[in-house]
Formats: sequence, C-alpha cells, structure tokens
Amino acid sequence: MPGTLSTPAGVPGRPAPLARPSASAGAASLFRQTLAGLRVLLVLTLLLGVAYPLAVWGVGQLALPWQANGSLVRSDGTHATSITDTGADGAPVVGSALIGQDFAAADDAERWFHGRPSAAGDGYDTLASAGTNLGPLNPELVASIDERRAALAAINGVDPAELPADALTASASGLDPHVSPAYAALQVARVAEARGLDEAVVADLVAQHTAGRDLGVLGEPRVDVLELNLALENSEKMNP
Repeated sequence: MPGTLSTPAGVPGRPAPLARPSASAGAASLFRQTLAGLRVLLVLTLLLGVAYPLAVWGVGQLALPWQANGSLVRSDGTHATSITDTGADGAPVVGSALIGQDFAAADDAERWFHGRPSAAGDGYDTLASAGTNLGPLNPELVASIDERRAALAAINGVDPAELPADALTASASGLDPHVSPAYAALQVARVAEARGLDEAVVADLVAQHTAGRDLGVLGEPRVDVLELNLALENSEKMNP
C-alpha cells in the first residue's frame, strides 16, 4: 500500500535493514571531516594566535607605548620605552613604575623612602612573585610583623602604633611599587633630616606623587616609591 514501509519477505511489520557503508566510504568521510577540522584550526590560529596579538601590540605601541613596554623610568624621572632608551641626556633606565625596589637595603637607606616589605624571593624578585602564604595567626608571620614594627618605629622615630599595615606586611605579589600616603608621611621627617632638607619640601613632593583612586572610586590613594625617590634626588640636585 502507498505510504507503508517495505518489509523483507517473510518478516511482517519489520523495516528493511539500512545498507552499511563500505570501508572506503567511511575512510573518505573521516578524511573530509579531518580536513575541515584542520582548516578551522588553521583559520583560528591565524586569527587568534597571530592577527589578534599583532593588533593588540600595534594599538599598544601607537596609543600607550610607555605602558605597553613595561612603564620604564629613567634616573631623571622621565619615561623610557626600552631598557636601552637612555634619552637625550643619557640618563639610564633605573626601574619600572610597576615593580618595587628594596630601598631599605641601600647603604644610604635613611635618605630614601622605603616601600612595602616583599616576600618574593630575596625581595622584589620578579621570577618569584608571591606573598608569604602565612595565615594571620601564624607564629612566624606574627613574629616578623613585631620585628618590623620595632625596627621601623626606631628608624623613623615614631610610635609603633602609628605604623600602617602596608609598612608591616608584604603584598600578595611581593612586587608592589606603592605605599599608602600614611606610610610615606611617616618617613618625611627621616628623609628630610638625612638630606638636610626642609620637611615641608619633602612633604610637598609626597603630595605631588600621590595618586588618587582610579576613576574616583577604584582602589586606594597611593604613592609610587620609585618615582618619589627619583623626584627627591633630582630636586636636591637642582637645588643643592
């Protein structure tokens, strides 16, 4: 009858079995699908692995070359776009505005503003970025904080209770280049005395290098220690 399925003879109501594809036809189908997958892989590799990174790199180099190349800073406080970019006056690159340095370990440490403690390697090691990973009640952490509190209070001539948290604890990355305005303010008297400068002059430099919250609401006010120390050094050279 029209519209009914055909059945093999002698088996009423059972549909006829479908024909099995040959081995050669299956291999051909697999080959076609493999080629299609490889073409997609090639297109996406070129698009996302080559074109997109090059586009982002190009936009960065054109629009934000300093930030795109590591936020490097020369000894005169100016910005550089590569390690070898010494500028017209020959001032060398001395660091990055994104990476802290251990000014507290310098021979003339009293002349410099100090940054946050660092648990990254031997301190500010970019190959070992990390915090202490110690809990707040860990005896080792508590002991290190107490030791820092006593030492910093003595160095800066302040009451230990006045020291803010960022003076006593390392950042999660161990590379934080900033300190809080409160910690910078506590160091003004020490730095001014070591350099023979008026405290008001040093405090004004701190204010000039204090950045506010991003977009007015994100993050906290902060002071970039490297840029502040360079401004301090260059100001002293200009006004001996």
